[in-house]
Amino acid sequence: MEALEQYDAAIIGVGQAGQPLALALAKHGWKTAIVEKAYLGGTCINYGCTPTKTLIASAEAAYSARRASVYGIGLDHVRVHWQEVKARKRAIVETFRQSIANRFAQAENLTLLRGEASFTSPRSLSVRAADGLTRSITADRIFINTGVRPQTPPLPGLDSVPWLTSTTVMELDELPPHLLILGGGYVALEFGQLFRRLGSEVTIVERGSQLLRREDPEIAGELRNILAAEGIVFHLDTHVEQVSRDSAGHITLHLKTADTTQQVTGTHLLVAVGVAPDTAVLNLSAANVQTDEHGYIRVDERLATTQPGIYALGDVKGGPQFTHISYDDYRIVLAQLLGTAEATTTGRMIPYTAFTDPQLAHVGLHEKEATDLGYSVKIASIPMTYVARALETDQDKGLMKAVIDRSTNQILGATVLATQGGEIMAMLQIAMMGKLPYTALRDGTFAHPTLAESLNTLFSSLKE
Repeated sequence: MEALEQYDAAIIGVGQAGQPLALALAKHGWKTAIVEKAYLGGTCINYGCTPTKTLIASAEAAYSARRASVYGIGLDHVRVHWQEVKARKRAIVETFRQSIANRFAQAENLTLLRGEASFTSPRSLSVRAADGLTRSITADRIFINTGVRPQTPPLPGLDSVPWLTSTTVMELDELPPHLLILGGGYVALEFGQLFRRLGSEVTIVERGSQLLRREDPEIAGELRNILAAEGIVFHLDTHVEQVSRDSAGHITLHLKTADTTQQVTGTHLLVAVGVAPDTAVLNLSAANVQTDEHGYIRVDERLATTQPGIYALGDVKGGPQFTHISYDDYRIVLAQLLGTAEATTTGRMIPYTAFTDPQLAHVGLHEKEATDLGYSVKIASIPMTYVARALETDQDKGLMKAVIDRSTNQILGATVLATQGGEIMAMLQIAMMGKLPYTALRDGTFAHPTLAESLNTLFSSLKE
């Protein structure tokens, strides 16, 4: 009979919550096992933040080089070496992976198990390695950090074409001559601009009436105009009725917009219409862990599942799917386990940044969300052409917008579509965390010329 290995804690997935949790518990003397079926580091390091932002940096370099004449600099020709771009990305990803492996190897009380984990009871797991061998483990507490996977839409003909995901598109052997993208979300726009700047033709098809449907319409519209000016073609309010491929390998999308039909043909197809929880092999029913109607694991404000002793952290539980939220999940759980704080997800501030150029960053409530909640609001908004630093660097595309509680002068939310928008947004977030009224930023003295002083201008624009 196979021996049952016993642990104080078992963590499934080496993501941005599982990794620090494993190291922290082991450091505090917990005998800990952490299971990973693929690469160390989870989505962020392997398929998301690290590789995409590394590629975006290369694309920005190519774009800046082509625009050198704007700054009075002459460049005869700009060449993109895609294999070198990919090699740089892979080197950085591998450095991050190896850093995690080194920390795990040096940690006492920590065992890394390579394989797929599935529940056999609420306190036990079977871990199946790539060679087919299995290990059975039991733990007093189990933590699920398996993340999400790209979603496959039920689209006629999709199974007959070699379509790409946000992971596989980064490993193409050559730049796509014409990249078709299904979806108008953050992933679609980042990849669309990235490949356009590297030299591909790009067409984006979105079935909704605006890109980025959670954003304020004026923000989404402004970003669309910016990307269209770079040569990206958009089809909004458009349904894909069928996908087909011809004998030359070209992919055609059969589109319908209202009463109009048309066809768009490209060389490659990226499907970026959302994600689904990566729980298929977990056998959650054996652990009595419940999921919602979309398959995400149900948790309470302390990240406990419906089965006592089992927790879910990061994207697999649904809600805001960002690396920094996964890391905060780890902090919430650790504080409870060690008894250092009564941390919960209640009232957690959710900032995020899309790394288009200009960046789209947001924190707090959007205008409609604030009014739906009953707030009486006033709006501060300026175009980036009002910002001296943006003009001086010829990076004056975009706008800034803040939503303010009329009765308290507190900032309820802010969106910054601007060069280094994420950094500007963080300043607004800090003000919100410190409960500063908007007047403190309006009247503050910031160094000139900086992007920070745009906050003076933003809040001076306020219409009472």
